[in-house]
Formats: sequence, structure tokens, C-alpha cells
Amino acid sequence: MAHDEGLAQLLRDDLVDITGITERNMFGGLCFMLNGHMLCGVSPKGCMFRVGKPRETEARAIDGAGPMQFTGRPMGGMIDVTEEAFQDDTKRDQWLQLAITNAQSLPPK
Repeated sequence: MAHDEGLAQLLRDDLVDITGITERNMFGGLCFMLNGHMLCGVSPKGCMFRVGKPRETEARAIDGAGPMQFTGRPMGGMIDVTEEAFQDDTKRDQWLQLAITNAQSLPPK
């Protein structure tokens, strides 16, 4: 089962003006990278953002977010979001800004 292309297009539209964005097939879905660091993605199982551990509590406080569990265990610094919440432009932008802040805080690749 492939990722939802409509959800991927929402992210493409959100990220169109940001330099350094690339797309990469990962985790059975599509991830968006900023200068080689994962920002967010969509998969057959839903939508996720890599916000980093320092911003995880803030990201999860936004309605529709929860812990990301890729292998049955929570992955620190990453969140899953419901499809309904992901389609909310305001919420998606909040998570995206947290993910961008995280990626920009990491050493260059």
C-alpha cells in the first residue's frame, strides 16, 4: 500500500519556498528532508514530523498528535498525527515549524 499522494502534495505546497528541501522514500513512505535532515513524511500508516526531543511536548500538545511508534516502541523526538489533524493548515504549519527548527539545529550533513 502506497502513501497518500494528496497528503504528500500538501507538504510539497507548504515547503515549496524553502531552499534545501528534498524528497526521499523511507519507512515505506515519503519523507521530506531539509539539508539532509528528516522533517516530516507520509506513509501508508499516516503522517509524522521529526520535531526533536526538546520540542516533542509542545508538538504533542497540539490536538491530533501522539507518539510515533515505528517498531512498537515510542521514538523520541518524533510524532504521529492523525490524517484529520494533518489536513488542518494551522496545525500542520505549527508542526512543520517545529520540525524546521529541529532540522536547523542539527549539524550539517
